[in-house]
Amino acid sequence: MTSLTYNDKWGKTKWLLGSKALKPHVPDTKPFTRSGLQTMLQRYPSSVYFKPTRGSGGNGIARIERLASGKYLLHHGEKKRVLTSLGSLHAELKRFAGRRPYLLQRGIHLLKSQGKPFDLRVMVQKTSRGRWLSTGIFAKLGRPGKVVNNYHQGGRIVLLPTALKGAGISKERRDRMKWQLKRMGTHAGRCFDRHRKGFRELGLDVAIDRSRRMWILEINTRPQFYPLKALKDKSMYHRICRYAKQYGRTNGR
Repeated sequence: MTSLTYNDKWGKTKWLLGSKALKPHVPDTKPFTRSGLQTMLQRYPSSVYFKPTRGSGGNGIARIERLASGKYLLHHGEKKRVLTSLGSLHAELKRFAGRRPYLLQRGIHLLKSQGKPFDLRVMVQKTSRGRWLSTGIFAKLGRPGKVVNNYHQGGRIVLLPTALKGAGISKERRDRMKWQLKRMGTHAGRCFDRHRKGFRELGLDVAIDRSRRMWILEINTRPQFYPLKALKDKSMYHRICRYAKQYGRTNGR
């Protein structure tokens, strides 16, 4: 008995938009077209993400910014390039994408923990009785200048309380946010069940903006959790592994 994998990010986004509980947490997202690019950069000039509809590990993602001069800054990996017009930007993105379909997503100005931007992974798994349970939440601290806060891109894993405390959030507020994140995870599990049968694990990538609003950046149906082994406290890793073994997954890769 394995967990279903579904890699279409646009399909999953539409599922979330159909959920009354989750729709408020979905950033504005559109399929990549020239008109969509123009619209998104008009709405969110400071940051629009360009991401493949299929893919993982933060690969193939770029960030676009409209400058005060009217030019555009394209940021991919540690490389930056300035494009002089929307037409030249669109042509460069088309070349970058090749035949792969891409999405445009509103950029979120991330909350920082001790000066480092971070986002969260909310792990939810099904029990043997078919009930969704939030089994772990951890933070991915980013490296300065990186487009994504991914473990593969040089990010560092810390526990949720550590990240939130480093962001100056009170103990009472931290506890409430943890409850909200766990609830968001179980809502997502039930949402996915309404569209496809066979999901037994999900990994929500959640951003918290500077006003402390939570956003679901995407949901992974084959979430990696092996980086948790590097933590001194391995209780979360062992808990996730216990549930994963029930559906035949023996490691977190």
